[in-house]
Amino acid sequence: MSRNFARIGIVGLGTLGAGLAEAFARAGVEVVGVDPDEAARARVNVPVASGLDALADVDLVIEAVPERLELKQRIFAALGDVVRPDTVLATAASALSVTELAVAAAHPHRVLGLQFTGDSLVEVVRTVFTDSDVVDDAVDLLTERLGRNPLVVGDRPGRITSSLLFAYLNQAVSFVESGYATRDDVDAAMRFGCGLPLGPLAVVDRIGLDTTFDVLTALHARSGDRRHAPAPLLKQMIAGGLRGVKSGRGFYTYADGVAVSDADAERVSADERTVRTVGVVGSGTMATGIVEVFAKAGYDVVFVTRSEEKSAGVLAALTKSLDRAVSKGKLAGPDRDAVLGRVTGSATHDDLSDVDLVVEAVVEDLAVKRELFRTLDAVCKPGAVLATTTSSLPVIECATATKRPHDVVGLHFFNPAPVMKLVEIVSTVATAPDVVATAHAVTSSLGKHPVDCRDRAGFIVNALLFPYLNDAIAMLDAHYADADEIDTAVTLGLGYPMGPFALLDVVGLDVSLAIQKELHAEFHEPGFEPVPLLSHLVAAGYLGRKTSRGFRDYARK
Repeated sequence: MSRNFARIGIVGLGTLGAGLAEAFARAGVEVVGVDPDEAARARVNVPVASGLDALADVDLVIEAVPERLELKQRIFAALGDVVRPDTVLATAASALSVTELAVAAAHPHRVLGLQFTGDSLVEVVRTVFTDSDVVDDAVDLLTERLGRNPLVVGDRPGRITSSLLFAYLNQAVSFVESGYATRDDVDAAMRFGCGLPLGPLAVVDRIGLDTTFDVLTALHARSGDRRHAPAPLLKQMIAGGLRGVKSGRGFYTYADGVAVSDADAERVSADERTVRTVGVVGSGTMATGIVEVFAKAGYDVVFVTRSEEKSAGVLAALTKSLDRAVSKGKLAGPDRDAVLGRVTGSATHDDLSDVDLVVEAVVEDLAVKRELFRTLDAVCKPGAVLATTTSSLPVIECATATKRPHDVVGLHFFNPAPVMKLVEIVSTVATAPDVVATAHAVTSSLGKHPVDCRDRAGFIVNALLFPYLNDAIAMLDAHYADADEIDTAVTLGLGYPMGPFALLDVVGLDVSLAIQKELHAEFHEPGFEPVPLLSHLVAAGYLGRKTSRGFRDYARK
């Protein structure tokens, strides 16, 4: 690289700045840390100073002070009187305009953004002023000295990771604030339902509630999107000194940076109903998976399809799945035979007359589900629990098709049901407490993790997941970054198991569009309106992996 960057100054020695100082020092770079706070200076094992004058001879300055535009502008303006004319200035801002900071500097062509996300990703933000050699040299420094993965992006609110992350975090905070779901249930839903390394509220604690508030405020100022307006709960918690890991308490309580047990208050207890036999209605992948889950857990299962041929198909798929488990050593042969012995197929709903619990897993069509629940109401014995696996339709609409809405609950399993640990338990305004208690007891007996939520579009997981996916599509549609860059930023920067476009192609673009439409119809949130690009791909028949083409062309691979 043309610039050596032998000496680097770090302004602001909070969590991020201190981490950067240590990382560069370990890489053999001479580092000078600057912070007016004595306690902050004590955090690092590098030479420190209280004023900017100590940076007179550095090659690169990285500013990492709180996310406030005026504060950062003052620092950039002051650095112009201190550093050499060839010194490169960088900001670690997550959401603020790098361009506005560059204007405040004496030499805007030597200013860029370096947004450090996760353990490996750095979004290198270029402005209309930034010299290309400054960007190239920064990329070389990050790659060769720090072993980081740089991704060069333009200057837009939040770049890639922050613009996708913080709206999602803010919405999760609002779920807790409104009492829609508890802290533990929100975090468990996203960990077990999406495979994320941390739930959103634990992420807020790690980032810091004050930092989260500042980033959201900056994003809202630039985007005008009300989803970026910080949830009032954040401000209240900050005022109470609850700033997350760094203060020992945020949404969770911490000792030496590790969360300690302070689980949400116990749920209201009620006597559950006895469940020994289970009925499953449906013949698709989800229905077959649910049959397997219940039968493996020791329940006698009656599954009902529309024909004997479809019942034979379910039994064949179940047998194939169990045989595969045996071949992999996950299930013993006699146990497989015992599971199959507990399963009975049928083509008539009358055979559900004596089951204790019915789980409906038919097509995601409200008219079809309501007609089925009318039938179940007529067929099933008094006291039987009637459950729907709907992922987006109102559970109350299924309940009101019966004369016993108090017996109806949502049991939203995730696909594939034998593998995924999460079940969302959805209670309506009519669901009886003992039905909710029964749903919890049964779900736990399956080895699943139950979470509670109310009957609202998307429940927890889809209500948090799909707006984030829609935001990623909007970013792609605006030509800010391509699908590979966005997926890379999310997997490397946020630690997600899949990027948004890989996930969309797995879920199915038609399914994703239907869920996004449901969310938009219920919440009337402008940011929830499906991006036209998604509708166009669905109209063209590009539905993802199941059609070999979605956001990517799988036929060519």
